[in-house]
Amino acid sequence: MFEVDAPDVAAKSQAGQFLIVIHGKTGERIPLTICGYDRSKGTVSFAFHEVGKTTKGLGLLNQGEFIDNVTGPLGNPSEVKNFGKVLCVGGSVMIAPMLLQVKAMKEAGNKVTTILGARTKEFIMMENEAKALSEKVYVATDDGTKGYKGLDFLKELLKTEKFDRCVVMGPVILMKDVSEITKPYNIPTIVTLTPIMIDGMGMCGVCRVTVGGKMMFGCVDGPEFDGHKTDFDQLIIRQRTMLPEERLSSVLSEMNGGCQCGRNKA
Repeated sequence: MFEVDAPDVAAKSQAGQFLIVIHGKTGERIPLTICGYDRSKGTVSFAFHEVGKTTKGLGLLNQGEFIDNVTGPLGNPSEVKNFGKVLCVGGSVMIAPMLLQVKAMKEAGNKVTTILGARTKEFIMMENEAKALSEKVYVATDDGTKGYKGLDFLKELLKTEKFDRCVVMGPVILMKDVSEITKPYNIPTIVTLTPIMIDGMGMCGVCRVTVGGKMMFGCVDGPEFDGHKTDFDQLIIRQRTMLPEERLSSVLSEMNGGCQCGRNKA
């Protein structure tokens, strides 16, 4: 979790929006969903896993050092109002921005049930924070090492509880699975499509996604979309297009001792 000094960004940030972070003078652009902001301090927060070249480089930074560029807030803010009962599902590192959504929904008068999901127990984060903000909290892992194993419990939950809205943030496959589970119950389900972005401003076209039969851009039209209308199968194919190159870049970075660029002292 990084908290950065960015007063102009913090002044306008809202739940659901994202940042573009560039690490190093010639670094790539990566979109990271906002998971907190403090307007009085002038800071904005984001969270990430060290999985690729850029995030591993960010992980080398120490408190007080600089990130070359933090741009935002970008994208449309979440629709937050009193829906009634809201189900919020956060997966892995996206649990952090999901809790900002939970907080906003609660402040709008909703009763919020939160699900924290991950591959294994080591990736479940901020459970205490979720309990402090939610009416109920459920934990699920793919391997069953913490909480429920998989999402089958959600099918049973929806048979006994009625929800007026569902918001999902996490890996694409999680958003797809939850959308498929909620669809038979006609629960409006909103997904966040930052995982397929690069440029974040509508220039590169990489985040094209079909929603309700219409081609849209994840960054400028989103990042939130109707999960029941999103073509996830097409989205997954597009997301994997550059996977070999991404892995090679990460490996080469590790062989060179990690990215040391942009580590200016504050």
